[in-house]
This record gives sequence, C-alpha cells and structure tokens, in this order.
Amino acid sequence: MKAFRVVDFDKPAMFCEIPRQQPQHGQVEVQIEACGLNFADLLMQKNQYQDTPCLPFTMGLELSGKITSIGPNTKSPEIGTRVTVFSGQGGLAEYGYFPVERLVRIPEKMPSEIAAGFQIAYGTSHLALKHCANLNKNNTLLVLGAAGGVGLTAVELGKYFGAYVIAAARGREKLKIAEKFGADVLIDTSKENLREVVESVGGADVVYDPVGGDLFKEAMRACKPEGKILTIGFASGDIPFIAANHLLVKNLSVIGLNWGAYVKFNPKVISKSLADLMEMFTQDKLAPHISHLYPFSETKAALELIKNRKSTGKVVVTI
Repeated sequence: MKAFRVVDFDKPAMFCEIPRQQPQHGQVEVQIEACGLNFADLLMQKNQYQDTPCLPFTMGLELSGKITSIGPNTKSPEIGTRVTVFSGQGGLAEYGYFPVERLVRIPEKMPSEIAAGFQIAYGTSHLALKHCANLNKNNTLLVLGAAGGVGLTAVELGKYFGAYVIAAARGREKLKIAEKFGADVLIDTSKENLREVVESVGGADVVYDPVGGDLFKEAMRACKPEGKILTIGFASGDIPFIAANHLLVKNLSVIGLNWGAYVKFNPKVISKSLADLMEMFTQDKLAPHISHLYPFSETKAALELIKNRKSTGKVVVTI
C-alpha cells in the first residue's frame, strides 16, 4: 500500500510502498478515506513536535475511514463501520492499524472529509474553553490566529457558549471568515495594535493563543484582572517568555493545553467532549470549514499551504 512517510529528519517526507498488515489483538484495520492536516505535521517532519514518533513513520495525526478488518479476540464495531481516529500518526496512507479505544463513530450525516479534520480542531477548542477556562456568556474571548484550524473553531464555539468574541488574524480576507463564524470584533494584526483594540472594548477575560510570540505578550497586557490565557501552540515559531511578576500584578492565569495528552492521562474527558461535539454537529450547531481539499498525490502541496499560512479552517487530503 502507498503511504506518505518520514524516513529521515534531514530529508523531505516522501511517498513509499509499504506492506499491508493484519491488525493485532486490540486493533482494527481502517481503509482510510481522508486525513486532516495540522501544523503539528510540519513540526513532526523536523522532529520538533513533543510527540514525534520514532523513524520511520507515516504522517497524519487524524483520519476517517471504514473498518475493514478486526484483530483476533478484539471487541470492536463491526466491519464497514465509519470511524474517525486521532492516531498521532498513520493517517496519510491507504490503510492504517489503530487501537479500538481510539475509534469514534462518525454520525451518518457527517461527510468523511469533515470527520477527518474534526477531532483535533474542535476537540482542542472545546476542551480549552469549557474544561480549562469555563467560558461563559459574561466573558470576553480573544482568539489569536482566528482563521486557522483551531482558531476558527474557538471563534465558533466561543459564540456558541455566549461569549463576546474578538478575532485577531493577519489580513482582511482571513478576518472575513472569522466574522462569518460570529466574531464581534475583528483585529488585523498586520495593521492594528492588538492591545489597544482589545482594551478599547474593555479587555479580555479569556485569551485563546495558538500563535505565541509578540501577540502573546500583547494579549497578556490586554487581559482584565483574573484573566485566563490558554496556551495552545506556537505557530509563530516564537515561544514567549512569561514574567511571573506580570501574572501577579493582574492575578492572571496561564493554562497550557496539550489536547492529545488527555488521551493518555484522562481519556474520559476527551470522550465526553467529543460526544458533545458530535451531538452539536448532528443538531446543525457547528459548521466545519474546509478551505482546501487535496488528493493524496498532492499531499506535499497541501502541507506547503499550511506552512505558508494560506489556508483557513482545515486542509484535508482525500486518500
């Protein structure tokens, strides 16, 4: 079968032919239909991600498809069941082999392309805003990188939870997407001073930050007393230094969120969150946005799109 793999951290990922296997005890084989791409995929290629697998490995953190085979003595949904999987690797291939506990049934009305890019983006934002920040209708939420894969879901869920949402992104075209998903205030970070605009509307109770760098510092200064800053990632490539005395002055909290880590130390939180999100989708309360859909043969171009920050929402590869 064909797979898109990293065989050397000093060389670009490449298409390879690898053997099709048999699922082991506790595993199923999934015929993969689509794979959602993430910024973490770029980091993995260079061994810069906290959960980078050992070489060689097949790229693709999340996927959707159908169960085609079940391992011996394994209790699993039946063959043919449509599932989405947060796998951490293996999504950019024709088939994959995954633990049963990682399977999430896809609602009948959810297309495979949507399912493939659903878990990480929506799961991260849902867990961050509700479990970590307890966001509510009395809060002002500032979302950095508001048109990106996770940022756009934070805007959408922030509005769903009743918050007043400030969306920050580079360029008016990206901000138009955030506005479509409910943002109340738009900040073009390529032209406007983020701190000044946020303070002009009263400051932020919660900051959702997948960007890092200078924007983190400006957002921290624009927080209200007892504000909460959710550190989601560092798409800017700059991990900010946090002066503890600045936290003390305003009684601020900085909360880190590694969504995938919950799978290992508190899987029930993940399961409940994803169940809630799937139900929200079924009830037409969520509208996942895929800006680009690429065939498997153009995986490299799809990754370049994310690298060059030319996408909004999710980029998905169909296998």
